[in-house]
Amino acid sequence: MKKLALTVMSAAVMTVSGMTFAADQFVEGKDYKLAPKVGKVDVAGKIEVREFFWYGCGHCYSLEHPMQQWLRKLPKDVNFVRTPAAMNPVWEQNARGYYVSEALKIRRKAHIPLFDAIHKGGQQLFDQASLAQFYTKYGADTKKFNSLFNSFAITGKINKAKNLAMDYQLTGVPAVVVNGKYIVQGNSQRVVDVVTYLVDKERQGMKKAS
Repeated sequence: MKKLALTVMSAAVMTVSGMTFAADQFVEGKDYKLAPKVGKVDVAGKIEVREFFWYGCGHCYSLEHPMQQWLRKLPKDVNFVRTPAAMNPVWEQNARGYYVSEALKIRRKAHIPLFDAIHKGGQQLFDQASLAQFYTKYGADTKKFNSLFNSFAITGKINKAKNLAMDYQLTGVPAVVVNGKYIVQGNSQRVVDVVTYLVDKERQGMKKAS
């Protein structure tokens, strides 16, 4: 029995060591980088994960599946925020469409289909007219959509997205910012693994500080 207990204990130690070793593979400067300055988070007391993306970006589309899988098990202490990048005039059109779809409460059902329409269907949905037509399939009224597209409220959200991208000195997407401190870039499951690691890192830091 003692020998069995010792074996089980050794296995447990090896498992824990293996987990620690795996975590150590995520290295600053290689798997993630520090933000130029710590950014503000939307919800105080929660760990923020903010994803910057553009619907026309193939890498963003590749990342979407692992991110969706991760979101299905989103921890209660994590606040996930999507930020459509508006870093040039074309991207801004899609960002405006995204925020209008939020305002019209159709973002959830239209999000993946828009990605699919562009990357699987080859549709060029990168301007106000094409986006207005696309979103009508998901319940948007064209007149309402167009009235909101360049509205003060939507422009305010666009300006915030631009300022955040500038603050984090982003040069491309996808980019995932964890708690305003760490920036992770890539288009695979590894991004989600690094984000999970950094979330836990922040969680442990918050526990020590409390």
